[in-house]
Amino acid sequence: MKITLGLSGSDAEVDLFAVLLAEEDLAGDTLLNALDEALSGTLRTAIKDDEFTGKRDATLAVMTYGKTPARKVLLIGLGPAAKVTAIELRAAAAKAAKVANADKATKLHLALRGKGDAAELRAAAEGVSLGCYRFTKYLTGDRRPKKELESVSLGLRGVKSVKATAEQKHAIAAGEAVASAINLARDLVNEPPNELTPAALADVAHDVAKAHGLKVSIWDRAKIRAEGMKLLDAVGRGSSNEPRFIHITYKPEKARKGRPRVCLVGKGLTFDSGGLCIKPAPGMGDMKSDMAGAALTIGAMAAIGALKPDVEVHAIVAAAENMPDGDAYRPGDVFGSLDGKTVEIINTDAEGRLVLADALAFARKLEPDLIVDHATLTGACLVALGTSTAAFYCNDEEISKRYLDGAKTAGEAMWRMPLIEELRDGLKSDVADLKHTGDRYGGSIIGALFLREFIGDRKWIHLDIAGPAYLDRVSALGPKGGTGYGILAFLQYLDSL
Repeated sequence: MKITLGLSGSDAEVDLFAVLLAEEDLAGDTLLNALDEALSGTLRTAIKDDEFTGKRDATLAVMTYGKTPARKVLLIGLGPAAKVTAIELRAAAAKAAKVANADKATKLHLALRGKGDAAELRAAAEGVSLGCYRFTKYLTGDRRPKKELESVSLGLRGVKSVKATAEQKHAIAAGEAVASAINLARDLVNEPPNELTPAALADVAHDVAKAHGLKVSIWDRAKIRAEGMKLLDAVGRGSSNEPRFIHITYKPEKARKGRPRVCLVGKGLTFDSGGLCIKPAPGMGDMKSDMAGAALTIGAMAAIGALKPDVEVHAIVAAAENMPDGDAYRPGDVFGSLDGKTVEIINTDAEGRLVLADALAFARKLEPDLIVDHATLTGACLVALGTSTAAFYCNDEEISKRYLDGAKTAGEAMWRMPLIEELRDGLKSDVADLKHTGDRYGGSIIGALFLREFIGDRKWIHLDIAGPAYLDRVSALGPKGGTGYGILAFLQYLDSL
């Protein structure tokens, strides 16, 4: 899909002409008046009849019946002008793209409100690219979409001519790159588990690194065992699809003293049956999404490779498939770890924290300024916060505030959770250094406390993304399924460094 910058006029030859409007715009917006005149007053009549006020998320569609070159006009409300941020712009642009897809449109014009500054253009480019996403890889015949959005013009109104500046072109390209990275993460989560094995996930990571000139190291089972990642190996033992460990490195070209080093760690369970503690059948099909943290991590590196921030970033993924084979690990087993601590297995369906333990221990050895891990870790998180909000844990106050402020700016909901020390007692084992699960209550917190055992003295953020990583309903930015949640907030944090 090609995104360009142009003028907004009622004579645009497109399938769908979408206009972004704040509540205050309805009275005298020049473009709105021009469209109404071209449509012989029917647009204003429709606004009145439908009681369209421009409130956030409100839409109004009007067929033109040949009175303008555009087949349909779509009005999208942004809410009060003073409260319009990149979040509203991104969501509105995504809505325009969704309508275009539903209408089998190939050309979309999106009339913006502002002067075409970099933030507005980037948000709009992100939005239309995210909104037009569909996972159609396995559809055939009549089920495959017949048309797709081919071009989008971002229109400025109230100006006589437009020649995109280098800054504007860069902003649009950045928006496309970020959306492409999020859509890659969505694709990975939506892939069926028979296709996306740990080895296949590693292949995608390799391709992303190669495309952006990044260094990548991938370990197979033999190397995982040789390096002492006994927990990752244990989780993957029950599957014929062997585990993989992935390490992607991004370093800015110009050396700078004191440059921050950040490790991004992702849980990569390409399918989680629960192992010998097998899950009930209802909902097990969704367990292909248990690698959403890994998908986010790989997608983020695609964005970082394109945006080239002045931060050193290491992406680390522990990938495995948790299955109940004859060689599967068992409740009661005790394994060592890369960190050196021994762990007693209590429930084989709490496998995510085990693979993350070895990944976090590896990340710690890189001596980063911050480790950020993402994992679809606990159902307890869903019970506590629902499906739209991630549980956020952090051991540093300043970093916590900076990251949460960035997440709010990015429009990704997170809620800070406490690391309650009393619950740490639940991880005490009679036969090993640690049990990997504790009491039933406070399950998300206990999971975070277990992970903390493997970070040493590093500053650390843990995000339990079990809710927002995979949705069973349409969201503001995309369809059901994988969301790519977490990438926007992480990139916002990097921008703040």
